[in-house]
Amino acid sequence: MSANSTRFGCSSLFLHQDALFAMTTTKQNRADTRQVPPRQPEVLLPAIAMFVFCAALCGCAAMTNPVACGIPVSAVPAKLLAEPKQYKEPIPLLYLRQKPPEVYLLAPGDILGVYIEGILGDASQPVPVNIAESANAAPAIGYPMPVQEDGTLRLPLVPPLRVEGMTVLQAEKAIVEAYTVQTEMLQPRRARIIVTLLRSRQTHVQVIRQDSPTGGVRTTPSTRGLVISTRGGAEQIVGGSRHGTGMTVDLPAYENDVLHALAQSGGLPGLDAANEVIIQRGYLNSPEDLAQQIAREKPQGRLSSAITPTMLGGEIIRIPLRLPPGQPPPFRPEDVILHNGDIVFIEARDTEVFYSGGLLPAGEYPLPRDYDLDVVRAISQIGGTLVAGGLSTTNITGTLVQFGLGNPSPRLVSVLRKTPRGGQVTIIVDLNRALQNPCENLLVKPGDVLILQESKGQALARYFSQTFQFSFVSKVINTSATTGTTSVVVP
Repeated sequence: MSANSTRFGCSSLFLHQDALFAMTTTKQNRADTRQVPPRQPEVLLPAIAMFVFCAALCGCAAMTNPVACGIPVSAVPAKLLAEPKQYKEPIPLLYLRQKPPEVYLLAPGDILGVYIEGILGDASQPVPVNIAESANAAPAIGYPMPVQEDGTLRLPLVPPLRVEGMTVLQAEKAIVEAYTVQTEMLQPRRARIIVTLLRSRQTHVQVIRQDSPTGGVRTTPSTRGLVISTRGGAEQIVGGSRHGTGMTVDLPAYENDVLHALAQSGGLPGLDAANEVIIQRGYLNSPEDLAQQIAREKPQGRLSSAITPTMLGGEIIRIPLRLPPGQPPPFRPEDVILHNGDIVFIEARDTEVFYSGGLLPAGEYPLPRDYDLDVVRAISQIGGTLVAGGLSTTNITGTLVQFGLGNPSPRLVSVLRKTPRGGQVTIIVDLNRALQNPCENLLVKPGDVLILQESKGQALARYFSQTFQFSFVSKVINTSATTGTTSVVVP
């Protein structure tokens, strides 16, 4: 092959390569200048729609909670808030008894022991001695002589002597004067007259109690005397055996008050009773008297829809046993003094309960009588979840901390509360805020319904954590470099 042909072949090869390079460059330039429409919206919209569809199919109550819309705690009107009772203190028991007298004054119903030698008793016979039944009463000497309803003492051979309002010593001097001065039946220096108090007058009252002697509840360290249903709901509100009791109590003179009536009938009201004492005084009027009383009050505009105890001829006195510090008692000192026929009533408390639902164990739970119960403590008391998103709620295998990130702890509490006119309002309590700020907490009232739910953000976070497996963290941690063995010597 000649040199010319060789040069021609090389030249043609170079020309072919140049042509290929030019064609490739032209295609790349055309490709760079071509405008491709963005596909990002077409990809995101189906993904968002699929996410919403999956969230709707998950059946999460946070998405369809019918009571999630309500007013915050800070916007609740004062008339809908529970009245705090934890700041109340027990009243002094001195308020429940009457002032002890300096001396004993005689009145109708007292029985005196009178000995008048030669008239009430013979000198040849021993003086009669009566041993009192009460341990704190002294023996009485003489024959029993009662003080009559008109306050007089009737003795042989002398006119009736008025002894009401006298002391025993004054009554003795009056008897001596009647037999030695007024009638001159006995000589003043030789008269032997002895007067003692044989038995003091009695006040008969009835004590009706609806509480049991043990308080009607089974106490445990965690319930502070309240009965709470178990975690599984096997037992709801259960109380001890409650049996209403009634008795007639005879109270001596100057001990006829509320304190002595309670002391003789079982003490102060138990935890299953209202923290007050009700005194019902008077008798039932006849239907004719009731009609006349209604006719008298109707023209004056004082007639209400309910029949008051005053119309029935009676009176009701309420004595609370707990009051705010510094507040004077709402009853008079003479109100605690009992009279014949009075009824002392201790009423049971069965209606002060609240209810739970949602993510809380459904049930009915009692409210404490003497201290406040807020939403946070109520959830803790009935076994609800508080700041336990990464912990195992059923610690059967001994595993306390769950694997992974865990589920977010529910924080949305809807409190369904009745209004004074029979309506209902929903109050929203955020547990995260309530744990940090007491002002965001809410006191539970009787009849409230507490529903614990997740917020929408918590529901979505739980859905993602349960649906998608984030295994890249475990792959980094669970490597051969982090595995090994260890041995523990147990004595």
